Amino acid sequence: MSIRFAAAQAVSSISTWGLKHVFRRPAANFPGKIALYVDPRLLANLRGKLTRGSIMVVGTNGKTTVTNLLADVLEGSGVRVVCNRTGANLDSGVSTALLHAKEADWGVFESDELWLKKMTPQLKPTYVLLLNLFRDQLDRCGEIDRIQDSIVEALAASPETILVFNADDPLCATIAKRASELPGRERTRQIAFGVSESMGLAQNTVSDATMCQLCSSMFEYDFRQYGQLGAWHCPTCGFSRPSLDFAAQNVELGERELSFDIARPQPNAGESAPARPIRAAFSGAYMVYNLLAVGVAADLVGCGNDAIQAAIESFDPKNGRLQRYSVEGRSILLNLAKNPTGFNQNLKIIEKDASPKAVAFFINDKEADGRDISWLWDIDFEELSRQEGCVVFAGGIRGNDMQVRLKYAGIPSKVVKNTQEFLDELTKLPHEMNAYAIANYTALPSVKSALDAAESEAGDLTNCEAGDPVRETPCSNSPRFAAELRAEPPAQGRSGADGAESSARDQERTGSNERLSAVEPTETGESPAQAQERTTPIVIAHMFPDLLNLYGDGGNVRILSERLAWRGIPVQVKRVEHGESVDLGDVDLVFLGGGPDREQKLASAELMRMKDELAAYVKEDGPVLAICGGYQILGKTWLLGDEEVPGLDIVGIETRRPGTSADRLIDNIVLSSPLATHPVVGYENHAGRTYLAEGVKPFGAVVSSVGHGNNDADKADGALCRKVLGTYLHGPLLSKNPEIADWLLVAACERHARRTGESAPVLARLDDAEELAANAFMADKAGAK
Repeated sequence: MSIRFAAAQAVSSISTWGLKHVFRRPAANFPGKIALYVDPRLLANLRGKLTRGSIMVVGTNGKTTVTNLLADVLEGSGVRVVCNRTGANLDSGVSTALLHAKEADWGVFESDELWLKKMTPQLKPTYVLLLNLFRDQLDRCGEIDRIQDSIVEALAASPETILVFNADDPLCATIAKRASELPGRERTRQIAFGVSESMGLAQNTVSDATMCQLCSSMFEYDFRQYGQLGAWHCPTCGFSRPSLDFAAQNVELGERELSFDIARPQPNAGESAPARPIRAAFSGAYMVYNLLAVGVAADLVGCGNDAIQAAIESFDPKNGRLQRYSVEGRSILLNLAKNPTGFNQNLKIIEKDASPKAVAFFINDKEADGRDISWLWDIDFEELSRQEGCVVFAGGIRGNDMQVRLKYAGIPSKVVKNTQEFLDELTKLPHEMNAYAIANYTALPSVKSALDAAESEAGDLTNCEAGDPVRETPCSNSPRFAAELRAEPPAQGRSGADGAESSARDQERTGSNERLSAVEPTETGESPAQAQERTTPIVIAHMFPDLLNLYGDGGNVRILSERLAWRGIPVQVKRVEHGESVDLGDVDLVFLGGGPDREQKLASAELMRMKDELAAYVKEDGPVLAICGGYQILGKTWLLGDEEVPGLDIVGIETRRPGTSADRLIDNIVLSSPLATHPVVGYENHAGRTYLAEGVKPFGAVVSSVGHGNNDADKADGALCRKVLGTYLHGPLLSKNPEIADWLLVAACERHARRTGESAPVLARLDDAEELAANAFMADKAGAK
């Protein structure tokens, strides 16, 4: 034993004792962290405690559940296990678990994707269990390519580690292919698992992998489960879902139960491989994948089906994942959701409950959550709007943003300051109504604490908050709000993007927000009869949403279409996907979002073919909203990875990169813009530095204590050119800036009048209380002057 290793163990023991007995805090991370400072080779020295090996569990969603359940299966089989059950998944958490443990047979460790490469060189795991990859915390983790590179690097550092991967996920399969080609891994076994048949699920709007990473062609699917998961193949290069070594078959999903069989479609020669039945008293398509991963890993280490089924039946982690409570006779289900895919799967669980229900969403934006919550607009909350008798609440630090997102999904909601206020609201509802609480990462512990206390009827609940207090809107303060939620929602927030009718009450509704006289909507706008006389809708072209879909930017299109529909103005959204074309002569507003480099390259090629048509459209004062990558492409040059490439040269801007790709400008940002009387708030996350040509005006000046804008020096963001608005602001931009949305809509209405000969529609005032409450909260938070 080296002196460093002995010293590391000593400081770990001292810090553990102090944390537990003096500070009364868990010792899940710090003992390992301080010990690693003393002995950087700590994990290699501790590896000897594991006599049979270790399993590292990685993936965006499901790590904690799979890790804990797999450890339960092994322990139920009489195996000695070391496990970081609390989810402390950095090297410090794994080190702490090993420091606190005696000799064991297996280690089962959850690992953060970016930290896996720090641990595999020393721990040399027997297996890496790769569950899935979805976009998550883009401001911390970056694009998925970075995660893939990190995992491949981790496998390169441990050539004998067997990769067990979800073959239904093309992002995981790409890692497997790359890993198989690494020097030293040519003969290392890889094991693929997946679901062999369609589960018949409705598809969500946004998918994280639509393009083959080998040849940049679009994937095709025999069937899709959710997100990018399914039976996929590339029609160009032939890359396809690998043959499954383990497959889930005969999947049945009920409201509160699921079942399937684990089969081995390609058993080894002479090997008997009967299907293993799996049954669980909880539901969700994502849980099929989680339980399949557990079953596969358990099989590989020699556990029988009885142990697997027993662990599933007794699985009650008490960590807020699918945790069910009974509070004063009411069933409340708590679950974690921290990205669009996870949220959409939670919504499907809620939708299976056909009875009236109450739902609360708690959203924080702390560092562990990711500061940027634009991803809320990649969630299909619109599915929940079709549920009758659903009462909805929004909470957490970003409760106001959550309320705005729900509003544009057609769902009225009330902001609650904390979990106790949510529980108080539940007392006003019938006891037979089930309740659901969905929280993201840092919101979950405090929501859980409040529900624990409520169930045990002990403790002061008033301090159990999911986040800082949020601003209340006038709607939330109404004493009639609970009753109104149970009644038919108002037309504003219920109309669809297809130009559904709005009521006369909506046409007369006035808001407290002021606007510039140049775009000031009238008090009443058009009468319903005038609106019905219009024969042609306002046409919005959403350019390449299958490629340019980062940061929830598609929410801008949703906001624009809803703000027309609420006013009774017909609207049509044309989704122009890759390979499709559109006649801009028939379009009133063009939207361009941003995307990963590979997708932006494909979109830019399509746009370059439209260059002359786009230039003519802009010259005719056709309005354009371009965000991030879409903004850059409009200029003379833009950034494709580390390379400066020619752009459309329609707007007088150039984009360059200083230093390395790590030099990104990432933060909340607030502008003072001539287009708005209120501050313009958003979030920036970009590597490119954009510079305006002489005479080109910025969208706005940066007035917050954080944020940069176009570049490091100018303290301004975006560009205004005729009716083109380019900006780096996500959020999405229009969600908290209704004045900007209406500026664009006025321009769209004017263009519509010019091209059709009809009179320009007049914009009635809307009630923007929710949007402006979210705006004010973020302006304060960002230190706007």
